Amino acid sequence: MAKTVKRSRIMTEGSIWKHLLLFSIPLLIGNLFQQLYNTVDSIVVGNFVGKEALAAVGTTDNIINTIIGFFMGMSTGAGVVISHYFGAKNDEGVHKAVHTTIAITFIMSIFFSILGVLMVPTMLRFTKTPADVIEQSSIYLRIYFAGSAGLMFYNMGSGILRAVGDSKRPLYFLIFSALLNTILDILFVTVFRMGVAGVAIATITAQGISAILVMITLTKEQDSYRIVWRKVRIYKKMLKKIFAVGFPVALQQAVTSFSNVFVQSYINNFGSACMAGWSSYGKIDKFCMLPMQTVALSVTTFVGQNIGSGNLKRAKKGSNVALVMSISISVLMMIPILIFAPSLVSLFNQDPEVVSYGSMFLRFMMPFFAFCCINQVYAGTLRGAGNATAPTIILMSCFIVFRQIYLFIASHLFGTIKVVAFGYPAGWLMCSAVMLIYYHFSHWEKRSAAINQSVASSDETDET
Repeated sequence: MAKTVKRSRIMTEGSIWKHLLLFSIPLLIGNLFQQLYNTVDSIVVGNFVGKEALAAVGTTDNIINTIIGFFMGMSTGAGVVISHYFGAKNDEGVHKAVHTTIAITFIMSIFFSILGVLMVPTMLRFTKTPADVIEQSSIYLRIYFAGSAGLMFYNMGSGILRAVGDSKRPLYFLIFSALLNTILDILFVTVFRMGVAGVAIATITAQGISAILVMITLTKEQDSYRIVWRKVRIYKKMLKKIFAVGFPVALQQAVTSFSNVFVQSYINNFGSACMAGWSSYGKIDKFCMLPMQTVALSVTTFVGQNIGSGNLKRAKKGSNVALVMSISISVLMMIPILIFAPSLVSLFNQDPEVVSYGSMFLRFMMPFFAFCCINQVYAGTLRGAGNATAPTIILMSCFIVFRQIYLFIASHLFGTIKVVAFGYPAGWLMCSAVMLIYYHFSHWEKRSAAINQSVASSDETDET
């Protein structure tokens, strides 16, 4: 008999920093490759089509994230619930949570694909997209949303694997599909001359393949998180638990991304060169955010498993270790980016004005990244403990309400691009201060006892 390979990771015992590091590394590499999708799109169109095409692809980011962000929040909720049951060694609970998750994915992928396509004209009007960019932006968005189910199934499936401590296999699939996306981008744009339509088709094709690979993996798995397709259904009580954690996160991500659509409208007022420079900065910014976001995802799984096993002290210690790791990595990463900012921006477009804007954004924003680690890691900790509402309220209050008030006042009083750009660091600083206060003084850990009791037994027998 062949020996079963155990790919899940139990984080309830052993070295904390090693668990976080070994879990984070493949997750980080995977996130880097996932970011390559749109980054490669931007590099290809920026160099082979023009700065207007680069601006068109760049201005769609926040629009895409508004729709996809809601779904990704739900996947976070599913992952937290699964990690609780997995940490408690409740196989029946894991099984029901996984199959409810897949059922949700089917329904929501159809809904969001249709909604995304229909909302394209409205979204572009909100961002005040210039006339020389709007047609290409519309083409890119319609194709992207039409094929967005692949992205949703990949992320939900990889979220299931991460919840049980397996961050390696999603990485392998993602590397393959990211490389495929790069090849298809170059082929469709440089050979077939398909422009932004080509990079959109390449992206959804590669994402679809990664989704198929992760679904096949879960289908062939022999552990409690295996997908048995004839058993895919919604268990009502499990759905309620997933929504209790996932909906606040989903709402926060969607609304934050939507608010960034309005931020983009402020940037668009400065013209296509500034838009292209902001787009270039935005792509690099996403890579810079990845280490702290990856550590935050890791600590969510770590805390979830340890809360499930009833070890609150270890969960809190893991949060502290994660914060030190996140800040250290962000500071080390900042130095070369500040030095080589013009070279990094020129990867996307060599227009001197675009490079000037992009370099200015990078050097102005990067010193504030270390402060963002606080709100990311503590939000991940609270979500892992099943408390998604508080971090959602804090994040939305700072990233949306505070930031929009700041931008409205600052743009009318000063109207310079640096003042507008500072809207992001201002939100980070405010959010980290509020999150720090809540984490240390709210007694959030008292909820962990109820969670531990809840996952000790599985009574989610009702289904639709």
